[in-house]
Amino acid sequence: MVDVRRDLFRSLRRQMVPEHIVESMARVPRELFVSPESRHMAYLNIPLGIGESQTISQPYMVALMLEALELKGKEQVLDVGTGSGYQAAILSELSPDGRVVTVERVSSLRKKAEKLLLKLGYANVFVEPSGDTLGAPHLAPFDAIVVGAAAPQLPPSLVSQLAPGGRLVVPVGSRESQHLVQAGKTDEGLSIRWYGPCRFVPLIGDEGFEE
Repeated sequence: MVDVRRDLFRSLRRQMVPEHIVESMARVPRELFVSPESRHMAYLNIPLGIGESQTISQPYMVALMLEALELKGKEQVLDVGTGSGYQAAILSELSPDGRVVTVERVSSLRKKAEKLLLKLGYANVFVEPSGDTLGAPHLAPFDAIVVGAAAPQLPPSLVSQLAPGGRLVVPVGSRESQHLVQAGKTDEGLSIRWYGPCRFVPLIGDEGFEE
């Protein structure tokens, strides 16, 4: 696994992923955030199952989303879709003097992620159950919001939870095809940046797709 792990991070650097993001990802043991039967593939650049019909995104896509967040180290960050907690752990590494709030609708995944994040010492990560409103409005505003599922459009409730100058990063499109979008909150409204094509599980709920 050592050689595969080394090759993954070399590959991310060749794809021009910023060094501070690669280093943060390298500090997180990805093998602990995937299903036991997939641990031998933990450092391949592919998505992997985590149970409950959910997946952990491929490392390059995680890196791209984190780069689009433009974190400096002191932000209040919202992670929508905790999953196994892998992305929340990297967010903690990237914003060590800030706070990471991560929300998950599947209770079994949420409890498992919370236990693992606590065990690994990510003290600035707070795992919350998803409520009736997407995100965590009771803890807003957030300097950065990242969504680990595809939405048909920018979710209005998440836009409303952004602090002035904040960034929302979310896959937008159909169930079958999406593009990664960064929406920045400015005095004039939203500034939109489009990144590459991507493929995520659908966001479920009023601002997502029907289950």
